[in-house]
Amino acid sequence: MVRVSPDIAWGIVAGAGLGLGLWSLAALTPRMSRPRLARRVAPYVADVSAAAREVLAPPPPGPLPVLGVMLEPVLSRGRALLGGALGGSELLARRLRQAGSAQSVEAFRSRQVLWGIAGAAIGAGVLITASRVQPVPLPIQVLAVAVFAVTGVVGRELLLQQAAKRRLARLGDELPVVLEFLTLSLSAGEGISDALRRVARTGRGELAAELAGVVAAVGTGLPLADTLQRLAADLDLPAFTRCVEQVVGALERGTPLAEVLRAQAQDARDDAKRALLETAGRKEVGMLVPLVFLILPVTVAFAIFPGIFVLQVGF
Repeated sequence: MVRVSPDIAWGIVAGAGLGLGLWSLAALTPRMSRPRLARRVAPYVADVSAAAREVLAPPPPGPLPVLGVMLEPVLSRGRALLGGALGGSELLARRLRQAGSAQSVEAFRSRQVLWGIAGAAIGAGVLITASRVQPVPLPIQVLAVAVFAVTGVVGRELLLQQAAKRRLARLGDELPVVLEFLTLSLSAGEGISDALRRVARTGRGELAAELAGVVAAVGTGLPLADTLQRLAADLDLPAFTRCVEQVVGALERGTPLAEVLRAQAQDARDDAKRALLETAGRKEVGMLVPLVFLILPVTVAFAIFPGIFVLQVGF
């Protein structure tokens, strides 16, 4: 056994840091080879292809790609186990789409596996710290590590659900404004495609970005009605789905779109008002808890305590 002195230990740390830094610099140097066909075509289809955007994305510097390749067998096995245990790949893909994430189902499962490994490592660290104070039986150790790992996996799923819920709420809030903008454009004499293009170009919200994808898909030759229906199915937002159904029906029957969109905008605002009233009703019930258990007892104490004090002093 070789005894490691502090100088040797610091030398190992400095050498490892130097190696990682040189590796990162080498990863940033451009390749001199001829770009592949997919790389040359990707800039022209980046608006409608997620794979093209991944090709154009800069590679992460450092040793992370190599570590990813080394961990790929573990991640693939973990993805298979999670897919078999949790299932619902279609539901997961829909939630990723609702959250606006460009990740695939496999990439998200890999993140879940990493979160589970991180949770197990945290659980092991907690157990090691607790074992120094008091010995912990082996079954409890295994159960605790498993609980931390499951918490990591489920926590990543819950974060995705919350992100999808928040984005759907933003889409619902932006829907009336976008519909009114489309109504103004149609009333000014523009067609539905030109109105959508104007909203996608001038808008800055989530719904404007989704409509920009619709405009790009229509520009490649896809039918407008099919593209809107596909977007409504991906988002699964009831108000937007009703609006798309009305627009598609108006396009098929030749009904004026301006009146249809104006009515849909009013319906969306009415739905928002109803949701706000329902939220206010739930908040009102929730506010009774601190009122009854905190404010009311303090008020009663302030009202009764002076009388009790006077009675104790007087008698």
